[in-house]
Amino acid sequence: MDYYDEINNYVKKAEIGKSIRESNANRELVECYWNVGRLIVEAQGGKEKAKYGNSLLKKWAEKLTKEYGKGYTYANLARFRQFYLCFPIFAPVGRILTWTTIRTILPIKNENKRNYYINLYIENNLSKRELEWEIKNNSYERLEHKPDKIDIVVPASVPNITSNLKNPILLDLNGKEIKSESDLEKLIYLQLNYVFLQLGNGFMWVGNQYKISDGNKNYFIDMLLYNIKYNCYVVVEIKCRNLKKEDKGQVEFYMNLVDKYVKEPINNPTIGIIITKEQDRLVASFIKSDKLVPLTYELVK
Repeated sequence: MDYYDEINNYVKKAEIGKSIRESNANRELVECYWNVGRLIVEAQGGKEKAKYGNSLLKKWAEKLTKEYGKGYTYANLARFRQFYLCFPIFAPVGRILTWTTIRTILPIKNENKRNYYINLYIENNLSKRELEWEIKNNSYERLEHKPDKIDIVVPASVPNITSNLKNPILLDLNGKEIKSESDLEKLIYLQLNYVFLQLGNGFMWVGNQYKISDGNKNYFIDMLLYNIKYNCYVVVEIKCRNLKKEDKGQVEFYMNLVDKYVKEPINNPTIGIIITKEQDRLVASFIKSDKLVPLTYELVK
């Protein structure tokens, strides 16, 4: 075992992760709030009795607020409970929506109506303000024909991921010189929102230097994304050099690990992207079945 490489992976993850902690924190909070809601419902005797036992909620709120602050007031604990009652299965809502969005749709009691707005949010990549506008203006009520049953949209198969990509993709160097893969990673992480927008709709951050263990061996994926539109994970590997034949095999190996240890049955198969440096430009190669689909990033100085 190369201890320095292992140490370097952890340090790089921590350093680069500073610029994306807010995104990761939101994802962790959503999962935390759902689990808190689940445990509250269980403690109160299950779904049918969950509306009772509010004295327990007040007691816990007092203790949690004293220790962690106003994020765990009685009103918020009741909201976490409602979150679980509305969505007793965490995926896909818990993986797709931010807590801000979930709070926006929780007051909607009708399941069909709630699912309609969730689908509207996902399919149109709405902002919180745009979603609130749709709800305020009774978008659901104004439907001429309302389906008897509206389910949350989860694509059955992965469409052509390269169909709406821009080519070339611009990446601002900000006066910096790229000498290593670490430099290249940091540059991309600092421009995540911009890069994601050009990659297409629906990309969400999962982690950098994402650790996956297979038996007794650990592997670190440069970037792991999740695409809510295609309902799949996306493995991204970054190479500060020309593309080599073995790069595709490495990414496919990581894709298989994600499918085995991370992907849930509801998710579509994992997609791969290899970002390489070819002279004065970057090339993003998408792994699609047995082929590589190349797109170029132009470096703007």
